[in-house]
Amino acid sequence: MSDSTSYYRHHVFFCLNERTNGQACCAQHRAQEAFDRCKARVKALGLAGPGQTRVNKAGCLDRCAGGPVLVVYPEGVWYTYVDEADIDEIVASHLQRGQVVQRLLTPAHLGR
Repeated sequence: MSDSTSYYRHHVFFCLNERTNGQACCAQHRAQEAFDRCKARVKALGLAGPGQTRVNKAGCLDRCAGGPVLVVYPEGVWYTYVDEADIDEIVASHLQRGQVVQRLLTPAHLGR
C-alpha cells in the first residue's frame, strides 16, 4: 500500500442508477455490464483486495450528462466509457499502471 491511510490503492465506483421517469441515466448505457467486466478483469489480473483495488456499485453520482460514468478514488478521476475495450483500457492503464486514460475523462463541466 502506498498510502498508510488508504485501505485500497484504488476504489472504483460505477454509477448504476436507473431512472423510471424517462430521464437519462447510466443504467440505459449498459453500466451493469461494464461494472461486471471491470470487476472480472480486476480479479483476473490479481488486482483485487486490500491494498489493491475494490470495484463497487453506486447510485446516482450526479454526472448524468456524461454518462455512463465511473470514478476512481483516491485520485477522484472521472471516466466516461462506451464499451468493454474502454473498461479494459481503464483497468490496464489506470488500475494496473497508474496512468490516467486521458481520452476517456469525463469533461469537467458535465454534471446532471
